[in-house]
Amino acid sequence: MSDQVLKVVVRKREEQGDGVVVLDLADPLGQPLPAFEAGAHVDVHLKPGLVRQYSLCGDPAQPLAYRLGVLKDPASRGGSLAVHELLLEGREIEISAPRNHFPLAPDARRSILIGGGIGITPMVAMAYALNARDSDFELHYCARSRSRSAFLEELGNAAFAPRLHTHFDDEADAQKLDLAKVLGSPQAGVHVYVCGPAGFMDWVIAQAIAQGYADDHVHREYFQIDVDASGAGFEVHAARSGKTVQVAEGQSIVEALGAVGIKVEISCEQGVCGTCLCDVLEGEPDHRDVYLTDEEKQANDQILVCCSRAKSKKLVLDI
Repeated sequence: MSDQVLKVVVRKREEQGDGVVVLDLADPLGQPLPAFEAGAHVDVHLKPGLVRQYSLCGDPAQPLAYRLGVLKDPASRGGSLAVHELLLEGREIEISAPRNHFPLAPDARRSILIGGGIGITPMVAMAYALNARDSDFELHYCARSRSRSAFLEELGNAAFAPRLHTHFDDEADAQKLDLAKVLGSPQAGVHVYVCGPAGFMDWVIAQAIAQGYADDHVHREYFQIDVDASGAGFEVHAARSGKTVQVAEGQSIVEALGAVGIKVEISCEQGVCGTCLCDVLEGEPDHRDVYLTDEEKQANDQILVCCSRAKSKKLVLDI
């Protein structure tokens, strides 16, 4: 993971749809920004102690700006509200260099992109990239209402517009997403990508698996999940720090460590971004994140301490 910090300025801000702000971030001196691949995101440093991840939704071939689309979420824990209130045109901020946990499969013969609501953002970058490669793909944009949706004008004018299919809850049944038909029978080299609300994603993933897609051909990026903090308390020993703490029911590992002076960098606090990933030296984690793959979870040698807990009475972490 790169620790590079970039200073950027909000060059353009536009309100689209219902509660979505689209931002173009650029180098203050007009220099090209580091290249990124479709599916990448950046950490946005909004104010002290508040860092959030947002997908890059612009064309990867355009290096002079990073584009973000952020929904003003009434259930926000501060991130989206801060974006809407603070990131005005001309504002200088710090962001991380792009990093990618949601890349396009390099060997895909065909790609099915499915975005729900603001989950369309990484799909826009993917569509630009796939179109530039002359790859076979289709883009499905699902939302509650056309009038509340962002990016429609841009997508409608893009070179890949014939590959765009829109599905709105408040319009005719004929245009609504027929997921079983869109997915079809799995074929060699066909990959599915989904991003959006957790329930929407769970539905798409379950349907794809039910229709025979291999799990590693169904790519996903969650924006947020409901964290389950229930379960009995357990002990955590921080091997490098030499400190042992008791993690109570309803308390996160990162909170317990913080109480004894062990600071762990966190960001999403929901097991989505991977910022707080720690190595496990002993014990069995109770994985409650959506960041690690099933194979990584089965290895039981890593844990996201913002949300996951322990199945064993004690965990020893390399921290």
